[in-house]
Amino acid sequence: MTTSAQERRTRILDFLRGVSSIRVVELAAQLGIPAVTVRRDVAALADEGKLERTHGAVSLPVEGTDTVAGGGSQRLIGMLVPTVGKYFDEVVAGASAAATAAGARVILGIAPYGADSDRAQIERLVESDVDGLLLAPNWKPGPGLVGADWLAELPVPTVLVERRAEPDGPAAELDAVFSNHRHGALLALRRLSDLGHRSVLLAARRDTWTAHEVRAGYAEAVRYLALDELPVIDVPNTTDPGSAVDLGEVAAQIAGAVASGVRAVLVHNDQDAIQLPGLLRSHGLSVPHDLALLSYDDVYAALSDPPLTAVAPPKRAVGAGALELLLRRLHTGNTLPVHQIGLLPTLQIRASCRGSV
Repeated sequence: MTTSAQERRTRILDFLRGVSSIRVVELAAQLGIPAVTVRRDVAALADEGKLERTHGAVSLPVEGTDTVAGGGSQRLIGMLVPTVGKYFDEVVAGASAAATAAGARVILGIAPYGADSDRAQIERLVESDVDGLLLAPNWKPGPGLVGADWLAELPVPTVLVERRAEPDGPAAELDAVFSNHRHGALLALRRLSDLGHRSVLLAARRDTWTAHEVRAGYAEAVRYLALDELPVIDVPNTTDPGSAVDLGEVAAQIAGAVASGVRAVLVHNDQDAIQLPGLLRSHGLSVPHDLALLSYDDVYAALSDPPLTAVAPPKRAVGAGALELLLRRLHTGNTLPVHQIGLLPTLQIRASCRGSV
C-alpha cells in the first residue's frame, strides 16, 4: 500500500520525539523509506518550521526558538569545484554570498583537475545530507564531453556551474548556469578586428571545458568576422599530472607568426598570458608596440606589465545565479522547467592592444 506524503511526515515527526537528533540516512533506514524520499520530506518539514537541520542531522525545534521558513531556510548546499585560488574563487564567493542572503549554507568539495575524483567527492557531499548540489565536474574536452551520464542519477536536485552537458546525453536535462565563453571569444576578436587586425592568433589550452568553449568560439568568430584562418597554438595543459609548462616554446611560435605578419594574439588563460610579454622581449618583440595581446579569464590580467585587455566571464554572477536557481528548484520541484542559462562575458580594455601596424 502506498504511503502518502502526509503519513510519512507524521511518522518522521513521531520518530524524532524519541531522539535528540539523527542523520537523514539513519532516519531513512529506521523508517524503511528510501533516503531520497526522506530528504524531500525533511526539506518540506523544515520549510514549515516543524524540524531543524544541522550538519546533516535533523531534530525537532527547541521550544522557544524560531525556525525561519522559506525557500532558502536551513538549506544545505554541496558545491564541487576543480580548484580554488584562481577562477573558481569568485564563482564560489558568488554562490556563498547568495546562500547567506537566502539563509542557506554552502559546503565545498574539491576534485582537482586530473584526479578523476569527481564521483567520490560528490558521493561524500550527498552523504552529508545536502539538499542540492552545485557541480563543476572535471569534464575533459574531446569527441563529446564525456563522463556526464551518471550525474543524471543523483538523488538530489543539481545545477551545473560553468558547465553544460552535451545535448544528447541524460545530463542534458540538468539545470545549468554558465559563462557563454563562445560569446567571450567573439568579443575578443571583434575588438581586435575593430583595431584593424585581420589575422588573430589563438594560443590556448585543451584541458578544461572553458578551453574547449574558447577554442570553439574562436573558430566561429573567425568565420563570422571573415578573419584569416590560422592554426591554433597549443598551450601545455598544466592541470595534467606530470605535464611541463613550456611557454618559451609558445612565445617562439608567436614570434614566428609575427614574422609572417600576424600582429594580434588571444591567449587562454591569463595565468599564461601575463608571462608572455617578458618571454616575447627575448625575441625582440614588445607588447603592444609589436603585438596586441588579449587574454581570457581576467583573473590576473590587470596585474601584468603592461596591463592586459581581457575577456572577463561573469564569475560571481554565475555562482550566485546557480545558487538562486537551485533554491528555486528545491522550492518548486518539477513544476519549474529546466533552465540552462548562459551569462555573457564583458571585455575589460587595458593597455596591451593597439591597432595593426
